[in-house]
Amino acid sequence: MKLYDELAEWWPLFSAPENYAEEAAFFARLLAEECKPAPRTVLELGSGGGNNALYLKSKFQMTLIDLSPQMLAVSRTLNPECKHLEGDMRTVNLARTFDAVFVHDAIAYMTSAADLGAAIRTAYLHCRAGGVALFVPDCVRETFVAETKHGGHDGDYGRSLRYLMWVVDPDPTDTTYRTDFAIILRDHRGDVRFVHDSHIEGIFPRAEWIRVLHEAGFEPRTLTDEWGREVFVAQCPS
Repeated sequence: MKLYDELAEWWPLFSAPENYAEEAAFFARLLAEECKPAPRTVLELGSGGGNNALYLKSKFQMTLIDLSPQMLAVSRTLNPECKHLEGDMRTVNLARTFDAVFVHDAIAYMTSAADLGAAIRTAYLHCRAGGVALFVPDCVRETFVAETKHGGHDGDYGRSLRYLMWVVDPDPTDTTYRTDFAIILRDHRGDVRFVHDSHIEGIFPRAEWIRVLHEAGFEPRTLTDEWGREVFVAQCPS
């Protein structure tokens, strides 16, 4: 996926860090409420460019895992005090546990039940007894909506990015949907180029999420956040 590879340096203009403050504050409160005693260490799987960690690091000691070395480089610039490690959320094993595990929208790249189960088992492996894991998919099967959105930001030295996002589900009977991005980049010279980037993402019924979380050993429940997303709150039994 070009956004997380050759275009990674443009990520702050695609998804600006300042737009995450309110959302990260919500997750910080939820982690503090659901984890007893209050969490000190948090593992983020699929941490991307570090926009959530920018705010969570003031509350917790963050360890950030991502599959893309390019996105980790972006995050290191933003969060130099956090520990960054390259790894796949399906297979990584740090041989230690954390008070809480946080998996934001990167969980959407689990496109099969096997992948989803592997990522959830990784979270369980790294969550201490009495801890909590939060999973924040963009949607579940019951809440999926085909849509278009647009966005982008201006940066330093005359650089700018704009995008159109187009979300469709060509086959509602399988476990994936498709998001296409038409991205326009303007560099410091004013030269413009266009990039198409296509992402295949996973989608599962709510009941499948709950089943897989139970199978991994979690005690799960769901809530709907103020942005309309289903958040899976998974307690690790004491």
